[in-house]
Formats: sequence, structure tokens, C-alpha cells
Amino acid sequence: MIRSTKTPSRHLKPGRPTRIFHARMYFALQALAGAAWWLGITTLPALREATLGSLNLVLVSAFDIPLFVIASAVVALNVRRAVWVVVPWTVLVAVCMVVYATVTTEAGLGALLMIAAAVASVIAGALMFLGHVPSERLIKGPFSFRSSHTRVRSRLLLRTTIQLMVFWGVFLLVLPAIINSFEDRWNLALKFPILVIVAGFALLAFSSVLGVWSARAIANFGSGTPLPAEMANHLVVRGPYAFVRNPMAIAGIGQGVAIGLFIGSWMVVVYALAGSLLWNWLIRPHEEADLKERFGAEYEDYAERVSCWVPRLDRS
Repeated sequence: MIRSTKTPSRHLKPGRPTRIFHARMYFALQALAGAAWWLGITTLPALREATLGSLNLVLVSAFDIPLFVIASAVVALNVRRAVWVVVPWTVLVAVCMVVYATVTTEAGLGALLMIAAAVASVIAGALMFLGHVPSERLIKGPFSFRSSHTRVRSRLLLRTTIQLMVFWGVFLLVLPAIINSFEDRWNLALKFPILVIVAGFALLAFSSVLGVWSARAIANFGSGTPLPAEMANHLVVRGPYAFVRNPMAIAGIGQGVAIGLFIGSWMVVVYALAGSLLWNWLIRPHEEADLKERFGAEYEDYAERVSCWVPRLDRS
């Protein structure tokens, strides 16, 4: 059987006009959502209390309606300069709402919604002006892709262990603890059933085993570590990499979700899922481009045989 050499359509990236159009659609939706929110808080006291607290409605509306709602609508009409109005304003409001909610314990939901709006506005604003998100700036310096200089297995395993401990400590202990504290302070905590907590513990155990297995596979079969600055010297296709191309990422996502379930924090679960989406969109394309450049046809054949996230049932 002759294997097609054409690039699958799922790998084709949308062009600059399409990405700008997507950004305009986001700002249109943001304008509509902002208008709906203002209508809602004038008619629903509970919504106003949850998202605005004791803030003066007239004072806030005098700034927010023109600088957020109207400015978002203007950007949607392809007036790109308005991005310099709505994006800084959205980020400023997000920061102020976080401070306000933390100090007063009011409007926690409003702070959370504005954080989401700020992140999305920054991304959409970059698409409007650049036609892409400059994610390549995230892989500079210590995070740039480089092969490991050492191939001594004992050193690689030691470095891998240290990297895992630092990663787990920061992303699975420190950050979730901070997020959970905000969740409690903002009165957004929900009580999880005991079965969900038990499921979180089981998922944490499974994901941690998968993470260790994946990291050891990189050291043993690839002569490298999970850190981008000390990547594998050989393409790793054994161990968990025989089933999916990103077992380390799957393990990290699973661990993050598991921590959220285990400590009963829905915001930590959202943090893990949102982080996985951003990694998949912003970082993974650069990582795969680097692998293709270093390993060429070997990686292309591997990528065609092995799925990115979900193991294929028919692997013949």
C-alpha cells in the first residue's frame, strides 16, 4: 500500500485574515456579553452582588460601557486602534477587581470573569495587530529547545528527578494552593462529594505514575530530560510514547485536574484545563516543529502512526 505524503488537513494553520476575523468575532461576542451583563445587573440584584459587590453602579458604568462594551464593538467593526482602548482597560479592571474582591470578599465572580476577559482580550488583540500570538517569545532563554549535552544515564535520571520535583512543587502545590485561597476568599468555593475526592486521589496516582514513566523513557531511550533546554537526543517512541505523542502533557493535565478534585477546588480544575488548552495552542506547535526539524522523516512517520492525545485502537 502506498502511503500518502500529503500533509493532513488538520495540520493546516488558518491564514492571517482568518485569524483576524476570529479576533473580531471574539470582540463582537465580548461586546454582546458586556451589554447583556450590564442589562442583567440592572434587573437582577443577585447578579449585581455577585459580580459588582458594593461598587457604585453609575460610576463604574460611566467608564466601563464606553471603554469595554462600545470599544469591543468598535474593534469588531475592524477599527484596530480601538484595541489599545479595550485591552488595557480590561486588564486594568481585572487587576482592580482582583484587589477589590480579595480585600472586601465581595464580587469574586466578577473578578474571575474579568480575569478570563483580560486573557482572552490580550490574545485577540495580538491576533488583530500581528495576525498571530507571539508565543515564540515563551521559548527563549532557559525555555528554548536544545538537546541535552550529557548522555550519561545516571546524570539524566538525577536531573529528570529534580525537574519533576520542581515542576510538581510549583504547578501542583504552590499555584493550586494560591488559587484555592482566592477561591475561599472570594466566596466561590463549592463542596465536592466524597466520591469525587476519592476519584481525584486515584487520578493523581495514575497521572503521577504516567508522568514518571514518561520522564524515565526520555532519559533511558532519548538521552535527554523533559526540560526544553535539555531535550532528548533521540526520538523517543518507546514506553508511553508508543501509545501517544504527549504522555508528559497528559500526565500534567491529569495531575492538575486531580489536585483540584482532591482538595475540592473547581477553580484549580479550571486552571489545569485552561493551562492545557494554552499549552496545546501556544507551545505544542513549536515543540513539534523542533522535533520535525531535528528528526525529519523519522518524526513525520511517528506522528502519522501515533496520535497526539488519544491512543488509537487500530495501531497496525
